[in-house]
Parts: sequence; C-alpha cells; structure tokens
Amino acid sequence: MPTYAYQAVDGSGKRTRGQAQAASSGALARTLEERGLFVLDVAESSEAAGARRGFRLGRRREVLEVTRALAALLPVGMPLAQALNAASGVASGDVKAALQEVRARVERGDTLSTALAEHRKLFSPLYVGLVRAGERSGDIDAAFGRLSAQLERDEALRGKILSASIYPMLLATAGSVAVTVLLFFVLPRFVTLLEGSGAKLPRSTATLLAVSAGLHRLWPVLLLIPLAIAAFAAWATNTDEGRRVWSTILLSLPGVRTLRRYALAGRFARLVGVLLGGGAPLLTALDDTVESIGDPLARDDTIRIRTKVREGSSLRAAVAESSLFPPMLAQLIGVGEDAGQLRVFLTKSADIFEERTERATQRLATFLEPAMIVMFGAIVAFVALSLLQAIYGINANSFK
Repeated sequence: MPTYAYQAVDGSGKRTRGQAQAASSGALARTLEERGLFVLDVAESSEAAGARRGFRLGRRREVLEVTRALAALLPVGMPLAQALNAASGVASGDVKAALQEVRARVERGDTLSTALAEHRKLFSPLYVGLVRAGERSGDIDAAFGRLSAQLERDEALRGKILSASIYPMLLATAGSVAVTVLLFFVLPRFVTLLEGSGAKLPRSTATLLAVSAGLHRLWPVLLLIPLAIAAFAAWATNTDEGRRVWSTILLSLPGVRTLRRYALAGRFARLVGVLLGGGAPLLTALDDTVESIGDPLARDDTIRIRTKVREGSSLRAAVAESSLFPPMLAQLIGVGEDAGQLRVFLTKSADIFEERTERATQRLATFLEPAMIVMFGAIVAFVALSLLQAIYGINANSFK
C-alpha cells in the first residue's frame, strides 16, 4: 500500500503529524476521523512518490498480468467480484490496493468501468473505455481478452523501440565521456609543455587549447546543462504546454517526423479499431480515443475528426484532411468503409503503421550508430593530430 503523510488535530486542539499506509488518501482520512482526529491534510509522502515513479514499469507489467488473469477467469463463469479478488493475487502495492477498492465498489453496485475510472494512473482511458464498451454490449469477457491482447502488443512494440535505441544511447554516452576526458584532463597536461617551448603553435593546436581553456573557465555553466535538460524533460512530461512543445519539436525534426507520424497513425487506428471491436459506436469510440491518445497534436486532430464525423462526414473524408496522419491511413479506412469492415481495416492499418514505426526506428538507430562513430572519431582524430603537429614542431625547432 502507498504511504501518506498527514496533518490532523485531536479533540484538545493539539496538532499531529505522521505517516501511515492506506489504500487511498480517502481511506486514511476516514481511519483518522474514526480515531477522533480532525484531518487537515493528507498527501502522498515524497519517499513513496519517488518509489512509485521508480516502479512505474513494474506497475505496467502488473496491470498486464491482472488483465490476463481476468481474461482467463471471466470466460469460465467466475463472478466478477470473485475474479477481481483472485486477480489481485498476481499484483502488489498500488495495483493490488486499487483492485481491492474496485472489487469493493463493484460489490456495492457500481459498474466496473466507473470503479476503474477512479484509478486513472493505473487504468488508462482506453482501458476504461474498452471495459465500458464491453458492459454496454454485455460481453465483458471479450473486452478483457481484447485488452490483454492490446496491452501485450503495446508492451512488445515499446520493448522493440527501446532495444533499438539502447546502443546509440550507450555510444553517445561513451563518446561524450571520452571527449570530456580529452578536453578536461588530457589537454591541460600538454599546455605547459606546448606554451613553454617558445615555438609557434599550429593554428589547429592553438584553437584546440583555446577551446579547452574556455571550457575550464565555463565548467560551472556546463553543469547547468544536465539540470536544464532535466527541468525541460519534467516540464515536457508533466504540463500540457510542455507536451505540446515537445510534440511540435519531434514533428519538425527531419529524421523523426516520419517515424512520429507512423506511430501516431498506428495509435489512432488501434484505439478506434479496438473500441469499435468492443461494441462502441463510432462517435463514442472517437470520444474515448480523444481521452486516450497522449500526444496533444494528435488529440487536436482527433477532436477535429470527431467533429467532422458528428456533422455527417465519413471517417475517411475526415482523416484525409489531416496534415498529421499519413494519406495511406485515409485510403485504408475508405476501403474498410466501402467493404463494411471498418474495424478490420483499422486493425490492419494499425498493424501496418506499427510495423513501419518499428522499421523506421531501426533504420534511424542504424544510421545514428555510424554517424556518432564518425563524429566522435573525427573529434578524437582532430585532438590527436593537433597535439602531434605541435609536438613535431617543438622537436623540429630543438634541432635547429
């Protein structure tokens, strides 16, 4: 269970502070009130928040395991509350506590989608939307089967993209460390020798020494660069404006733009297709897609598409007007509408664009590897040649 820090006042007016574990902040507040305390504030402790961020990947895997368990238990006729209780056995921490709360609410008469919607950090709008669509169609078993397949597909795609990105990131880190060592530790050892020789330094060597001296003077400013990057990453992750700026940057980069468009097109097609497969009408599926798609620019475009469809336009015509999604998406949607198989062709579109995203990521990683090797190799070669030139000049002067 998560840990919460609380402030409360007892019957005599004495202020009390402390920390306690509870399924939620509301549950802790009720417990404290039952002890005769007047609760002033309940918030997740900073230590617990840090631990929760660190285990975000683990929570995602636990949600997948829970979904798999429900997809297996519900079709055999197990009651929903009992299935939720059994599925909580494969989870721990936040996920287990959330499932217990969900089970309690279901037993009190709430719908499963309503109970899941109270835990948006664990269960995405797509998750809730698919469950809601299953409840409408009376086929909640199939909804969890589709959810399990979707989460597994997302996890596999995420893993492939991460695997393709690891080596370029390691190469960039190693190259940066090597260049830093050269400029900050190796070059200063030659400065006294070169400047005390009295010989005229080659222009390349003089430039190199000037750069090294400047970096030594500005090293406090250089330390701010990682802090600035971390601050920008936090802003781009946690604020709507930051996410919008970051999305705009990605779509303006020549090598990344095509990859990003493929990824967003695949995500849009997958979301709408899965929701339609769950029994949701097209407009409802588009409503849930607006809530589920994370990219702000893609969300804006989805809102525009939803408005066009609500006004009577076909999905193909609405998507064709998009400057974000590739034209191929509208063509495939059109074929699906003409054949009366929109959901099938949306799923096929998602498969195509996800495969293209994976291939584009691998091509980009393949290009970056030799590019970084050449760049860092050129820097090291320039440093070595500049020093050798200067040393050769000093030795030549000594024999005159």
